[in-house]
Amino acid sequence: MKLHYQRTGQGTPLIILHGLFGTLENWGAQIKALAEHHDVIAVDLRNHGRSPHSMDMSYPLMAEDVIELMDDLQLSQVNLMGHSMGGKVAMQMALSYPQRIARLLLVDIAPVSYPPHHEAVFKGLFSIDLTSLTSRADADKQLQVWVEEAGVRAFLLKNLYRNEQGQFAWRMNLDCLRSEYDAIAAAPEGSAFTGPTRFIKGGLSHYLKPEYTDAVRQRFPNADVKVIEDAGHWPHAEKPALFTRLVDRFFSDTQT
Repeated sequence: MKLHYQRTGQGTPLIILHGLFGTLENWGAQIKALAEHHDVIAVDLRNHGRSPHSMDMSYPLMAEDVIELMDDLQLSQVNLMGHSMGGKVAMQMALSYPQRIARLLLVDIAPVSYPPHHEAVFKGLFSIDLTSLTSRADADKQLQVWVEEAGVRAFLLKNLYRNEQGQFAWRMNLDCLRSEYDAIAAAPEGSAFTGPTRFIKGGLSHYLKPEYTDAVRQRFPNADVKVIEDAGHWPHAEKPALFTRLVDRFFSDTQT
C-alpha cells in the first residue's frame, strides 16, 4: 500500500508513526522541531489520514506498508519513532526487519495486548450523523455525550473534512478500525530486536505499566525507559520541549 507522507529537514532519516485515530498532522510541532537535525518522514498509516483504505489491518501489514515506503524512498535503514498504535507498528518493523532499523523510539506503549478501552469513542463517533452535520461545533456537541474530555474530542474531530460534495466525512476508515480492533489491540510478534531502543512514558499514563517490564525486556533487551512527569498518553504534545530533547539525544551520536 502506498502511504501518504510528509518529508522535511536534513540529516539521518527519521520516520514518525502516529497512533489510533491520528494522522501525521498530530506531529506538526515535533516535525518542525526535529527537522532541524533530522530528515523527518511523517507517515499516515493505512486507514488513517490521507493514506488508502482497506478492510485488512494488522501489524504485519502496517509494518510492510512502511517498509514499502522506505523502499520507494531508497532508504536502506532509518531511525524510527512511533506513538501508541504507531509504536506497535514500529515494534513490528523492528522485530520483522531488524536490519532496516538503526534506532527505535516508542512513545507510551508496550509490546502487549491491551483490553478493549475505546468502546465509548467508537459509539460516539458512529453516533454523529454526518448527513445532517452542519459544523464541527455540532459534531463536538454530539460527541460530548460519549467523550467528556474536550481535548480528546478535538483530537478525534480532526478526522472530519468536507468531501467534493461539500458534506462532512471521515478521513479514517472508521468501519475497519472498529471491525479490526482486536488486531489493533494485539501485541506485535517476532524475534527480539537487539538494537538501541528507548521507551518514553507519560508519567500520568497507564499504557506502560511496571508489570509490562518482562514483555519489554523479552522483545527489546537493549531498551531504556524515560518518564516525562505530569504528562499523559500524549507526552509529545503535553511536554513538547522536554520530549524533543529526549528524542534528539537518543538519535544523536552523543546520546546521554
